[in-house]
Amino acid sequence: MNYNSQEFQDELTRIITNALREDVGDGDHSSLSCIPSTATGKARLLVKDNGVIAGLAFAKAVFQQVDPDLQVEFLMNDGDTVKYGDEAFYVSGSSQSILKAERLVLNAMQRMSAIATKTRKFVDVLKGTNTKILDTRKTTPGIRVLEKWAVDIGGGVNHRFGLYDMIMLKDNHIDFAGGVVEAIEKTKQYLKDTQKDLKIIVEARSLEEIEKILSVDGVYRILIDNFNYENTKKAVALIGDKCLTESSGGITLDTAKNYADCGVDFISSGSLTHSVYNMDLSLKAMHE
Repeated sequence: MNYNSQEFQDELTRIITNALREDVGDGDHSSLSCIPSTATGKARLLVKDNGVIAGLAFAKAVFQQVDPDLQVEFLMNDGDTVKYGDEAFYVSGSSQSILKAERLVLNAMQRMSAIATKTRKFVDVLKGTNTKILDTRKTTPGIRVLEKWAVDIGGGVNHRFGLYDMIMLKDNHIDFAGGVVEAIEKTKQYLKDTQKDLKIIVEARSLEEIEKILSVDGVYRILIDNFNYENTKKAVALIGDKCLTESSGGITLDTAKNYADCGVDFISSGSLTHSVYNMDLSLKAMHE
């Protein structure tokens, strides 16, 4: 996805609208009950952890949607390395508006920063190789675009965004279709019939299956799934420059470099988005 596109901005608006509906309901009665509607204030985003900050642009979008009169002053950029005690931004304006936006901003930024931090660790491990780290569709329902945005901020590469923008033939597709060659041929015919221009990725479970995939034209990338190092090297040699290669299946920070050294173009890891610990961030009122 183009993060500067109108499509992306529209998706952010939908996410923010739904999140505020969920959180605010018919009103933030905690604030309404004790803070005058005319009251103004200022708050700072305090970093209480070490890592990579992400979600600053999203925070700005939240504040603008909650109250266009809120003013945000950023002290850093998405993707910057942060440490305990850093301040990321100041927000000033209606106290009620700041409090209404607070939890959504924190929830999103804490998770996005955790994802960006983990992604950056993979990127650092893979430095010096030709292998890039990919995310997956193993994301939190409803906020996939935020989590993939965080991967991008962390220096990773986005895999497909959904079932609609790329074809991936995995084990169940292959088995239901009657075999890997049959699945590919049916897919190519489908794309021709529907006049869709979508890349085809095919999962391989063995070296024999890779040979079958290579017997058919039109495959963009082969997913070398759950192979050990030795067989991954054999798979890469077998595939050569016929198409791109991707390793997946429980690959961790400890094993990523070993798979990269096998010569694969990409490593995909669901752990970038499904196994992170939120970065500790707080929005604190400032007394002037």
